[in-house]
Amino acid sequence: MLLQASSITKHYGVTPVLEGISLQINERDRIGLVGVNGAGKSTFLRILAGEIVADTGAVSKPRELKIGYLAQNGGLQGHRTIMEEMNSAFGPLLEQEKALQLMEERIADPVELENAERYEALLAQYANLSEKFRESGGYEMKNRVRSILHGMGFGEFPPDTEVASLSGGQRTRLALARLLLVQPELLLLDEPTNHLDIDTLTWLEQYLRSYAGAMVIVSHDRYFLDATVTAIVEIERHEATRYTGNYSRFMDLKAAAFSQQLKLYEQQRKEISRMEDFIQRNIVRASTTRRAQSRRNALERIERLEKPNALRQANFSFTTERRSGKEVLRVINCSAAPKEEMPPLFRNVSFEVKRGERVALLGPNGVGKTTLLRALINKLPVRGGVIEWGAGVSLGYYDQDQRELNPANTVLEEVWSAYPHQPEAEIRTVLGNFLFSGDDVRKKISALSGGEKARVALSKLMLLKANVLLLDEPTNHLDLMSREVLEAALDEYDGTLVFVSHDRYFLNRIADRVVEMSPNGAEHFLGNYDEMVAKKQQLKEWEASKNDSSEKSVEESGSSSYEAEKQAKREDRARNRKREQAEADISRLEEEIAALEEEMASPEIATDYVKLREKQAEAERKQNELDEVFKVWEALMED
Repeated sequence: MLLQASSITKHYGVTPVLEGISLQINERDRIGLVGVNGAGKSTFLRILAGEIVADTGAVSKPRELKIGYLAQNGGLQGHRTIMEEMNSAFGPLLEQEKALQLMEERIADPVELENAERYEALLAQYANLSEKFRESGGYEMKNRVRSILHGMGFGEFPPDTEVASLSGGQRTRLALARLLLVQPELLLLDEPTNHLDIDTLTWLEQYLRSYAGAMVIVSHDRYFLDATVTAIVEIERHEATRYTGNYSRFMDLKAAAFSQQLKLYEQQRKEISRMEDFIQRNIVRASTTRRAQSRRNALERIERLEKPNALRQANFSFTTERRSGKEVLRVINCSAAPKEEMPPLFRNVSFEVKRGERVALLGPNGVGKTTLLRALINKLPVRGGVIEWGAGVSLGYYDQDQRELNPANTVLEEVWSAYPHQPEAEIRTVLGNFLFSGDDVRKKISALSGGEKARVALSKLMLLKANVLLLDEPTNHLDLMSREVLEAALDEYDGTLVFVSHDRYFLNRIADRVVEMSPNGAEHFLGNYDEMVAKKQQLKEWEASKNDSSEKSVEESGSSSYEAEKQAKREDRARNRKREQAEADISRLEEEIAALEEEMASPEIATDYVKLREKQAEAERKQNELDEVFKVWEALMED
């Protein structure tokens, strides 16, 4: 065990944030910490990191445990350069390197050779320190710095770039890069995927999958959680519940648990109703009154189950007032920049959008995706090319920075001022669907969290009833449940979507076509994000096959690539089947162990030594079997 948090409680003023939360972290644990906005995830992570102290409860850990903590938007500060910051992660190693350099100078000094005994001692000392330096990874230090800087998107930055000159998002990325170099035994990461483009996200996922230490990750990126964690801890209604598996597995288990709780509640309710009916019919009859009284006594002893309540969540849908023409948008050889004095971020970008399509705009950070969206709504002029909208188009735009919201307005004023002809009751109903009820509608926009501002913007967009929606990072700031609701609403939307997103889970569910932008144009892919990645890999393999077999025809190379792809898919399917079987075995064994533990706690077994030993032995066998299945499952997750 690396760390044990027991009965952690934290209040801000009189408002409880955490109440009796416990968590055990073992070596190599990969835990995703999830919950709605405001559930206390970041507060809990800060308590684990020692940044703040809990009101009650305790955090136990070995004194020598090295913890690395990345706060949300916790960027590096100061006047060091990028390379100085990275090198600072290797404090003791840098001292050893300096000592080795001084020894090398002495070894090369002819004066040292004059005393053979002293020279031999110097060589032995150098060999010992050099071996220690090697074992500590000193000779890999510079390669690790280059590799991590490149993976985190700083490969093209001059090493002497001052940290102070970077944007807030870049400083946070650099803080994460430095943390990875330190390699603490326990990583605590609060929204590490913020400010990362898809290429950097993919690199980080691969890096964390092979990370030797344990980690606890707070993230709203479901694709990232699926790729990196093997357990989910959900903080809900001030309680922490642990689930085995990644995020998708957690959603299945949570839905199954809710369904089971509801079923048990309904069964008990029917049984209570049946007993009450029996008592009412038989209590006054002399022949059955004793049975009725017995049944009433039994009824009084029943521990009533509470009806399981699903968390209150946003509930909305997008509709259109009228249908657009079939040809919705043509973008022809466009270039644009966010400011007049800047050169264009992209050139020669062309694509067409037809009615009902869902087109995702992808590309690295800084390529101009948001700039293109703002040019499409005429907030920015294009430097070159043409933008043509089709007939009957009505536009709705979602700005990730919420620049359209007036900070001085209340929530009610903000929405009602955009739709003054709507009755107040209708505006309040809409806001209620977006989780603003009672006094919430009197809150100033300036006082809202990022997630609350996002919900206000979405409520205005819903009321617009536009037939074309342009969305810039619509899932940013939304908690996991709100993202699911947004996806469901967009899935049912009968209009046209053009959107920018780094949320690959969202991309996979919503996109049916991808336009990948680069500084010099755009590539087009039919399908969602995963299908785009598969197509690019297929093209890469085909090119490699073509280059390796210059004497063969293009058709043979394509065939070879096709066979390789088929083989890879077969292996993927086989691995998926093994993983699904392992997950089913884990679920079955956990249920069997829980049933055995319940039996052992019963008075009949607890007082029968022979039966108790038998049950304990059976539980131990199943626990060992469960441990083995877990090892298989973790190996399959890391492949």
